[in-house]
Amino acid sequence: MIRSLFLLVISLSSLYYPTAIQADIIDDLSSYFKAGNSKEIAKNFASTIELIIVDEEDVYSKAQGEQILRDFFIKHPPVKTSIFHKINTNPNYRFGVIILSTAKETFRISITMKKFNTNFSITELRIEPAKD
Repeated sequence: MIRSLFLLVISLSSLYYPTAIQADIIDDLSSYFKAGNSKEIAKNFASTIELIIVDEEDVYSKAQGEQILRDFFIKHPPVKTSIFHKINTNPNYRFGVIILSTAKETFRISITMKKFNTNFSITELRIEPAKD
């Protein structure tokens, strides 16, 4: 009886607070950056993405963006990541800053996401050297 009641409460609470059970997309992206997994990151790209990597900036297709990110990870193999900042209070917008440590450098990654239909997609990805 208590177990049934507990399951009912959990089920109903997910109807009122669906985001409470979903993992945060910025947390997922942080783990993909730590693994250097450009394929998983690119799955979250919008159809076109503005990429700013160090001093190069342009708008790319999803496939082009994945290749550029893959090249970045080859040059800068990730060691660890930490989430520096995230905004997840707007239902149509997400923003996060991830600190990416590599063997030689540390980078600041800014991720801007907008909601399209029911999913968030990365519209801008900025990777720049972290300021000391």
